[in-house]
Amino acid sequence: MKAMILAAGRGKRMGSLTQNIPKPLTKISDFTIIEHNILKLKEAGITNLVINISWLGNKIRQYLDNGSNLGVSITYLDESENMLGTGGGILNALPHLGDRPFWLVNADVYSDFKINPSTKLRKGDLGHLILVPNPPHNSSGDFSLKDSRIIYPDNGRTLTFSGMSLISPKLFSFCNERIFPLEPLLENFAKEDRLSGEINKDFWMDVGTQERLGDLKRELTNRINR
Repeated sequence: MKAMILAAGRGKRMGSLTQNIPKPLTKISDFTIIEHNILKLKEAGITNLVINISWLGNKIRQYLDNGSNLGVSITYLDESENMLGTGGGILNALPHLGDRPFWLVNADVYSDFKINPSTKLRKGDLGHLILVPNPPHNSSGDFSLKDSRIIYPDNGRTLTFSGMSLISPKLFSFCNERIFPLEPLLENFAKEDRLSGEINKDFWMDVGTQERLGDLKRELTNRINR
């Protein structure tokens, strides 16, 4: 099994912290946020990784190199100044990911969720999303869940997409654009009942702002002091 880490974002909401350092290289403890996600994948036995990069991407490549220091193998796809969006970035990576489902992880999420490499997609399904209760910064939510099926109601969306998922390459079969986001695809296929999901009940945080980065660092410090 392979995995892709989305690391091409500009990280503007992090302000001055990402002027000279790409957000995935933000230090959270002894590791950077992207190292945390790489090690989570390695823990699940997934060591063949594709990482897309853009803003200050060479610094990510230089820092991680080929991944051997972390026990993984990394293929980089540099989008340079022409960022493809989350959907376009994945579509561009499909030749390197193969024709089987792969795990997809946002580089800027921190989670205690244990990735299960034995997770399978039901026949006809195109993805399995890991969801979390709506955090304050996304109170309107993304989806809801009923009997392990992802639904997209008009309102009352009680769950947020965590940025972790198992994705079938077939999800992109009818994509004709080169630059596009992933979210509308997920919404459309949720409406067609072609996505399954589960709720992550462990700690999770989208490290998207300086405030949330501070919250995460305090959480990790508190764990050490407990």
